[in-house]
Amino acid sequence: MRRWLIGAALVLVIAAAVPSPSWAQAKPAQVTIGYQVIPNAEIIGKQLGWFEKAMGVKINWKQFDSGRDVNTAIAAGSVDLGLVGTSPAGAGIARGVPYEVIWIHDLEGENESLVVKKGRGIKSVKDLVGKKVAAPFGSTTHYSLLGAFKVSAVDPASVKVLDMQPPDMLAAWQRGDIDAGYVWEPTLKKMVDAGGEIVVTSREMAQKGYLTGDVAVARKAFADKYPALVVKYLQVQIKGVELWQKSAKEAVAAVAKAFNIAPEEALREMKTLVWV
Repeated sequence: MRRWLIGAALVLVIAAAVPSPSWAQAKPAQVTIGYQVIPNAEIIGKQLGWFEKAMGVKINWKQFDSGRDVNTAIAAGSVDLGLVGTSPAGAGIARGVPYEVIWIHDLEGENESLVVKKGRGIKSVKDLVGKKVAAPFGSTTHYSLLGAFKVSAVDPASVKVLDMQPPDMLAAWQRGDIDAGYVWEPTLKKMVDAGGEIVVTSREMAQKGYLTGDVAVARKAFADKYPALVVKYLQVQIKGVELWQKSAKEAVAAVAKAFNIAPEEALREMKTLVWV
């Protein structure tokens, strides 16, 4: 089913380029891609230089901490293609951010989880009442946190939920300012290593009806003007997924080098994602 959807999407994008052959040949001086530190096919392609080779242009890679920031950048016209979570994507579309969803990177598994401080009497979501819990507002983890409250019959008003981006959350965690945080890798592991334990994962939340994931979006003006480049971008994403499926060792090595981590850690993080 996924292969059929990808094929259909590529056909539609290619078809959009047919009416004006000159568009298919036109290229900008550079393409700006907003990425996040997520060990998926995009990172594989970035590390191996596949995007530059396939698209034939200079790629300006801009790292973001969350999809909320990517939305802001695309709305300002400073990013052409970007990765956002499903929650920021929904919010962006509702607010009229001028982009289109063109690709599903992955679904969230154990890579996004609710981590709590050991020794603070928190063994379940119900124990968060009266505690300080951090999550980046509008993110997939924020959505999952609210879902966890609902599933556990916890009134959100009984919990002090703080809006924090991953770097700020980690700093607050290390200071002991928060009791829990719903966040993604690599911040998640750093918080676990610094006295935390996981009580809920996004894979578990998906099984309870709160499915989240990461998608690629294209700024509409860019996609309309350079549809052939969008096709090339998607083809590299497919190539990255196929490398993971057929030669995991090579894919892991690329991610390990990109993130400057051990191959064993790269493999662990990649396995926490649900590749689709």
